[in-house]
Amino acid sequence: MNNQQTGKRRWLAGIVITAMFGASSVYADSIRFWTTEEQPERLERQQEMAKDFEKLTGTKVEVIPVTESDLGTRATAAFSAGDLPDVIYHTLQYTLPWSEAGILDADAATEVIEELGVDTFAPGALEMATVEDGYAAVPVDGWTQMLVYRKDLFDANKLAAPDSYENVLKAIEKLHNPPNMFGFVAATKVDENFMSQVLEHVFLANGVTPVNKDGIQQLDKKKTIEVLDFYKVIADASPDGELYWKQSRELYFGGKAAMIIWSPFILDELAGLRDSAPPTINDDPTSRELASKTGIVTRFSGPSNPEGAAWGDVRYFGITTDADIDNAMAFVRYSMSDGYTNTLSIAPEGKFPVRRGTEDNATLYTEAWSKLPVGVDRKAPLSELYEAEMIDEIVGGLNNAQRWGVAEGQLALASKVINSQVINRLVREYIDGTRDASATVDAMNKALAELY
Repeated sequence: MNNQQTGKRRWLAGIVITAMFGASSVYADSIRFWTTEEQPERLERQQEMAKDFEKLTGTKVEVIPVTESDLGTRATAAFSAGDLPDVIYHTLQYTLPWSEAGILDADAATEVIEELGVDTFAPGALEMATVEDGYAAVPVDGWTQMLVYRKDLFDANKLAAPDSYENVLKAIEKLHNPPNMFGFVAATKVDENFMSQVLEHVFLANGVTPVNKDGIQQLDKKKTIEVLDFYKVIADASPDGELYWKQSRELYFGGKAAMIIWSPFILDELAGLRDSAPPTINDDPTSRELASKTGIVTRFSGPSNPEGAAWGDVRYFGITTDADIDNAMAFVRYSMSDGYTNTLSIAPEGKFPVRRGTEDNATLYTEAWSKLPVGVDRKAPLSELYEAEMIDEIVGGLNNAQRWGVAEGQLALASKVINSQVINRLVREYIDGTRDASATVDAMNKALAELY
């Protein structure tokens, strides 16, 4: 972007910001906004935000729901027809490919981020959208996978939080006492995406990835054997059978599991706010007892990667190359500032703030988010259910959020590896004793080479 264009956009941005505080707007246009948040209640909230933005700026926003599974094909078709919407709320998987394809205007997104303050965003969320000279899209919200554990039992046994392979294994040694208490509930059902996510998290924790910037790479044997050895121990500390999210939640809710890996959508259920998934640790399905006894870890590490990693999923606002750029930038800027708490309120239990605050108040949005009500059949804010340090851990995971292939620019290829479920299958065969760890790594590398 040249200096003249930048100056013009900043001048227009100033007019829009002035309009937000009550002055009449220079705009009387409309923009189109695609969103994958298409559930009726969530759609209604976004339409309310659109109306608020129109009152402030005079610019109408047409909120258009798009089914997430259709988003890729619809965007490609619209791009070919020169008919893209102005702004698209989209998942991580599209951010860099769409930028490379010319669908997204990285200059516009970068300018919005710089105006709001780069250091007000979670570094991990920005890193996953980084392109040359800026960012492909503006991070909106995200969540990190969590290692959920019985903090009361850890404290009683003087165990450190399970933030490393070593600490998890020590806790299993102390707490595993079946059938009353399983040390862990590992994912072992090969054809479940849940196992893919859990394994990716465990591999990332030890710095292992199947891709590099050039494509498929051979898995590091030493590091991968460490992953396999760890996973076999947590699987051996789990019940028999084909295990996925359902069993892990049921066993933890019944007080029979010391540790599980789950998404943050378990947070309201832990506190007895959802009748369809009540805690059964006592006779009261609305009890908050289990929530009070729970701790979480978002980032954990393996022996070959002391810094560890958090498995994260981030959503973005993409400003398209067909957009009314200034109006689109103004809408994104509003949604990430004056309207940001409303943006997060669409589903606060799964929308962690990737923008923590402002230059003047570094925790403004984190604090506002923690007070938003979560739950289905009953409502309560997370700050009422969990201690402040746990809220900090939940939000802090996005600082180090990672996924296979993102840093290497190979997210699409990594997704193909994951979807093939070859790693799931070979890990399960290793757990079942089909071959030893070294031979399993060889089998993984052979299978990956044959895939691509």
